[in-house]
This record gives sequence, C-alpha cells and structure tokens, in this order.
Amino acid sequence: MSSMELQQPTASGSNKNGDHESQSQMLSPGHKRGGWFTFFFVSATLTGLMIAGWGWLTNLIVYLIEEFNVKSIDATQISNVVNGSINLIPIIGAVLADSFLGSFHVVSISSLFSLLGIIALTLTATLSHLRPQHCGTGSTLCHTPSKLQLAVLYTGIALASIGLGVVRFTLASLGANQFDSPEDQGVFFNWFFFIFYSACVVSSLGIVYVEDSISWGLGFGMCAAFNFLGLVIFFLGNRFYRHDKPQGSPYTSLARVIVAAIRKRNVLVSSESKYYYHKINDGASKAIAATPKRSFRFLNRAALITEGDISSDGSIAKPWNISSVQQVEDLKTLIRILPLWASTVFLATPIVIQTNMTILQALAMDRHLGPNFKIPAGSITVVVLISSAIFIALFDRFLYSTWQSLTGRSLTPLQRIGAGHVFNILSMAISALVESKRLNVAHDNHLQDHQGGAAAVVPMLALWLFPQLIVVGMGEAFHFPGNVSLYYQEFPVSMKSTATSMISIVIGVAFYVSTAVVDLIRNVTGWLPDDINDGRVDNVYWTFVVLGLLNYGYFLLCAKFYKYQNLEQEAEANTQI
Repeated sequence: MSSMELQQPTASGSNKNGDHESQSQMLSPGHKRGGWFTFFFVSATLTGLMIAGWGWLTNLIVYLIEEFNVKSIDATQISNVVNGSINLIPIIGAVLADSFLGSFHVVSISSLFSLLGIIALTLTATLSHLRPQHCGTGSTLCHTPSKLQLAVLYTGIALASIGLGVVRFTLASLGANQFDSPEDQGVFFNWFFFIFYSACVVSSLGIVYVEDSISWGLGFGMCAAFNFLGLVIFFLGNRFYRHDKPQGSPYTSLARVIVAAIRKRNVLVSSESKYYYHKINDGASKAIAATPKRSFRFLNRAALITEGDISSDGSIAKPWNISSVQQVEDLKTLIRILPLWASTVFLATPIVIQTNMTILQALAMDRHLGPNFKIPAGSITVVVLISSAIFIALFDRFLYSTWQSLTGRSLTPLQRIGAGHVFNILSMAISALVESKRLNVAHDNHLQDHQGGAAAVVPMLALWLFPQLIVVGMGEAFHFPGNVSLYYQEFPVSMKSTATSMISIVIGVAFYVSTAVVDLIRNVTGWLPDDINDGRVDNVYWTFVVLGLLNYGYFLLCAKFYKYQNLEQEAEANTQI
C-alpha cells in the first residue's frame, strides 16, 4: 500500500528506537513489544468502540425527534454541537497523551467514559419516566422533556461524546507507535481507516436497524456491549504494546519560542550558525539546518544566544529566554500549515450540513425497499462510509500505483486533498438537483405545511439520495487520508498524537461553523423552516457550490506556496497541483 505511506522525518524513528528496545527487554525473553502482532488488539478495539459509538451517534437526530419530541432543525443543531464537541475533544486527549499520561492510559480512560455514557442513554430509552410522552399522529400538542429527562440525556451524550472523541485518534497514534518505519506506519494507517469505516458501516446498518425497527433500548444496550468488549480486548493486549513515554508538553516549548522572540525583538538577526543554539534541553545534538530558515525571521531571534542564556556546562540557563533552532522551526511548520488547515474547515462544513439535511430529506421520502423493508433514516448516510471504504481500497490498489507508473511520482497529500475538494463540490451540485426534484414532487402533491411532528412523506424513493452520498464518499477517500498523512508527516515528532487529531479538530470546527451558518440562513432567509417540504434546501446546496469553488481557489493558492518539510516529498511537490 505504498500510495499512502507517510514520509515523515526519519528522526521520528531514530529518536524512539532506544526506548522501544529497552521496553522490549522488559518483556520475557523471546517476546518483543510492538510490531504487527499488536495490530490484532488495536483493530479489534477499534471495531468494538466504533460500532458502539456510531450506533448512538448516527441515529441521534432521529432519537431526539421521535423520542424527545425535538423539532427537526433543532435536532440537527444539537447534533452539530455534539459532533463538533466529539471532533474537538481529541486535542485534549492528544495533549494528555503526548505530555502527561501516554496513549494507553488516555485510550483506557476515554473508553470507560464512553461506556458510562452509553449506559445512561440506554436508561433513557428503557425507563419511560426518563423521556417525554410521544406526540400523537398529526398532533400539534407535544410534551417537552423535563429538566430531569434532559439532564440524564445530556449527561449520557456528554460522557459518550468524550469517550468517542478522544479514543479514535489517540488509538491511531498508539497503533502507529508500534512501528519504526514510515512504510509500516503508512500501511497501518491504511488498514486503520479501512477498519474504522467498515465498523461504522456495520453499526449504521445493524445497530441503527435494531433501534428503529425493534427497540431503542436494545440498540443502545448492544452499543454498550460492544464498547465493553472493545475495552476488554484492549486491556488484553497491554503486555504486547510499546508504551510511549510522555516527554512533557511540546506546547510549552512552542510558547517559549514566542516569548523569547518578543524579548529579543531588538536583537539583530544573524546569518552565522555559531550565534544560534543548536541543542535541545538535555544537551543532545539535533540534526538540523545550520541556521534557521529565512521565513518568519522574527522568530529566529528566539534561538540567538545572548549573554546569560547558556550555563557554563552548555545547558539552558533561562528557558524562557532562548529556544533551540529545531524548536523555532517546529513552530514555523505549524504556522505554515494553518492556511491549509483553514481551507479544510470550509471543505468539511458543507459535508456536515449535507449529512444532517440528508437525514431530514430521508425522513420525508419513501424509504421502502420492497414491501417489507424500510431503510432507517439514520442509516442513509452509511452510503458515504461504504463509498469511502471501497474507494480507499480501490485508489490504493489501482489509482495511486497507476499514477506512479505514468508519472514516476507518488500522489502527494496536497494532491489528494485537492481531488477531495473537486468531488465535494460535485456532490453539493448533485444534492441541489435532487432536492429540487423532491420539492417539485412535494408541491405537485400539495404536501407543504404538514401539521404534526415531522414533514409529510413525499412519493419519491430515498434511493435518489445515493448518488450525492457516493460522490462525497469518493471525496473523503481522497482528502481524509490525505489530511492525516500531511499532518503526521509535517508535524514535529513530539506532537504526533496532536498530528493525527488535527483532522478531527477540523471536523469539529466545521460542525460549529455549520451550526452558525444554519442559524444565519434561518434568520436571513426562509429556506429552512421546520417543514422542509415548504423550504428551499436546494438553495442551501447551491450556496455551498459557490462557496466551495471559492474555497478551492484559496486551497490551490495555499498549496502552490507550501513547501514540504520532508525533502523527499518536497522534490515531488514542485509539480504538486
């Protein structure tokens, strides 16, 4: 799976070899920690936790509407906040893993939080006094949840969100840390995301079907069982894992660069290597450039040696007065990536809104497949997961190898992200056309202003929603692994857990942005009423087609000026997009 190998700086492997060997020796003779044997435990843990997490999260909008009498657009807004939190929380887990606790303890604690949260959700579904009475068919008098009912519901959602949010990407970092070579790490990430998508597909089909067709309590109970099973398997693999040793907060060193640069703002920048500090805090040499790079020259002052900065033994005397050249370059790397990161936020925002609107559209369409089977509305977006899993495998096996044969170069992460932008814009256009057709059918059948808890069902098959979901899945197969590869490759070695969580942070911010955008659209236009049959969701999609084109232009501009820090990738990047 060479197409997705992460060409990170070799210092990552070399810095950890000693620790890995010493940790391996702690095991009994004949056993060695790490390697592909640990993949069974990591993948089984991932499978259990993702089936559990996706089982409640995918169907949350439907649960709020049907069981807690929440209005449809309000339910999507709550879902946006929950999903945003789930995708922002990983940065907290990354900081704890990199700086204090290590990946193993963070995964263990977050999995336990997830289990407790799902148990609370199961109680709301099984105990009648923990949820309001159902709305009668066609009734406009619906009971709102009590404070106690909302307290239990939101406590369960909060705990389950913390667990699901933290565990995904911290587990990815733990798994990647079991390997020394970038090639093995690249293969691991391929399979990790394939299993991730596959587990989500199983959950979105199986668990959601049980929730909709049999019992919400049984469905949530199955989620709790899978969570518990995943946690047990994770603990069973403990004696085989390489346990990463926290090195202290890398964020402190980045802050010191800024402080030192400000304090030395009046010092002249030198072009000679001898005036800069080239060692890390323990005095070890670092294989870096002779002098800081010319970009962001103001920060170079942080590594300039001035009187009193260095002790007689060569160690740092005033930590907040001087930083190493490597620490300065690490901060510059993060600054360079920020514009690309921002473009990805506006790549993810339309996908978030499309996902929520698709569920509302599915609730107002004919979801029958034959006389006896009805697709759960919460399962409709599983098409994206299936599409992503299939196309990740197809691209890896065929497209990337063919591209390399024809051009002599591998597709860079930025090229993959750029392709994802194109498919995303195409998906929004297809969504707009399909919704226009659905609205025409609704108007022809006079299905606007339906009285009751939800929009009237339009005589149009929900299968019409599949093409847009397949295309957005193709886009995710490009830009999701591409973003993870870019961040893992480019981030400082001490921030690898943060690197794998960066794409999650992007998605989290996108959920909050989408919440604000939906509120803005509701306040300024009449496109999103409670009854979407009387709205203009197609205009929302067309708006994102235009914004997507503008964002793609911005991305191309950022990509043109971005230079990979890895020299092997940088040679290929000269012709990147």
